Amino acid sequence: MSQLRNTSMNFSGRQQRMWRRNQNTVSFASATVLGPVTHTVLIALMIAVLGLIYLTQVTKTSLYGYKIDDRQTRLDGLLADKQNLEVENARLQALERVKNSSVAASMETPKTVDYATN
Repeated sequence: MSQLRNTSMNFSGRQQRMWRRNQNTVSFASATVLGPVTHTVLIALMIAVLGLIYLTQVTKTSLYGYKIDDRQTRLDGLLADKQNLEVENARLQALERVKNSSVAASMETPKTVDYATN
């Protein structure tokens, strides 16, 4: 047992870390180091890209709003036309009923017609 302890103590600190369970065995160190100006520029670019994405989403939403308003206006116009046609249909049917009714058939045409004047 003492031999195992002695051999484990001979390893350097990195090698001892390597043998622990559930630990990373490789550490990554980047060769490039970014300065504070580069970090600021990268953050500004990310904010600009997110802003553009947001603007495209808002533009799509407003475009759908315009389409809905246009179709609603067309629908209102068609409903008004339908109501006018229903009124016209009722008026024309009423004239036909009056002409063909038994009361209108029993009426006589007047002999003379007088008009009132001022």
